[in-house]
Amino acid sequence: MKNIVVIGAGTMGNGIAHTFAQCNYNVQLIDVSEIALKRGMETIEKNLDRMVAKEKITLNEKTKTLSNITTFSNIKEGVKYASLVIEAATENVNLKTQIFKELDEICPDDTILATNTSSISITQIGAATKRADKVIGMHFMNPVPIMQLVEIIRGYNTSDEVTSFIVDLSLKIGKIPVKVNDYPGFVANRILMPMINESIETLYNGVAGVSEIDTVMKLGMAHPMGPLQLADFIGLDVCLSILNVMYEGFKNPKYAPCPLLVNMVVAGKLGIKSGEGFYDYSENKKAEIVSKIFS
Repeated sequence: MKNIVVIGAGTMGNGIAHTFAQCNYNVQLIDVSEIALKRGMETIEKNLDRMVAKEKITLNEKTKTLSNITTFSNIKEGVKYASLVIEAATENVNLKTQIFKELDEICPDDTILATNTSSISITQIGAATKRADKVIGMHFMNPVPIMQLVEIIRGYNTSDEVTSFIVDLSLKIGKIPVKVNDYPGFVANRILMPMINESIETLYNGVAGVSEIDTVMKLGMAHPMGPLQLADFIGLDVCLSILNVMYEGFKNPKYAPCPLLVNMVVAGKLGIKSGEGFYDYSENKKAEIVSKIFS
């Protein structure tokens, strides 16, 4: 396992690339956008600088990590020698199945294809390929270089050998792998997203304000971050996508997205990434100023 390909240079993709590169794997980071690749590498360097400043790594280790990453905007060139491909594109089933169809055609026959999906069926993604036995889910948590958990999701046809191999690989990069079954939302989001959705419902129904809801969960339940702040951090569009996948998958009304969440996404209030969600991030990213919509 020498060459790790990461598809997508966004928040999750650059975090995954950073993690493998820091563990001395050769990483090919691929994105169709040269701008996204530039931003992704800048983010990796900034995060490494932070680690150097905290004396968690040396300057030489930072330099070595960066040298382990090569960027590509041409997917065919990037996957030529791939041992493992980890797709970290937008949480959209049509996009992911399209990517996997292409990967199946252009990757070496023995390449394992993994997806960082947070809710979409691994079995469905694997069915788009002719190597469903080599398709698996690796759901990393954000921020990837810091968070230890990786949900390992095997599809209906994923082989025992591939599952064991990915579990072992996760351990080698300092993560704690947890095997879960292939159902919408898996474990993390099946529990987390209804809580976030209910928090938005609580706000929507006027029970309490943004900071009050977050304060109750932080001080009363010892959560490090309130659910509305966490939703902003994840991205409200991502939360909505996951809830829609779960609602479609289970046909259970408890997973139906709150109308307030839907309206905010339509209005472009996506959280930190857009500068405003439940909090206003125009002055800082610390979720200290409640959005004017709710203040």
